Amino acid sequence: MIEATLNRIAEKILALDEASLTSLWEKYKQRMEQIDTTREWEKAAIIFFIINSVKVKNQIFNEHILGSRENHSGDKKPPKGKPDLKLVK
Repeated sequence: MIEATLNRIAEKILALDEASLTSLWEKYKQRMEQIDTTREWEKAAIIFFIINSVKVKNQIFNEHILGSRENHSGDKKPPKGKPDLKLVK
């Protein structure tokens, strides 16, 4: 039951727009920094970390897509190491 609930929550979070979430980041960061023992603070902390999770997930996804494109393109960078130089006199 817990796993099913978490899956439903994840589906709802994935449907949210990252830009909209990012616009709320500062608000929840400030609220989370004002630590107290209320249920509202606990929710603010969870919301803050959900926003961060979405941002990190998207960053990892974008880096993976970019890496895949670079690996499939003909513009491969030469391997790092000793450069292929010739002495010209």
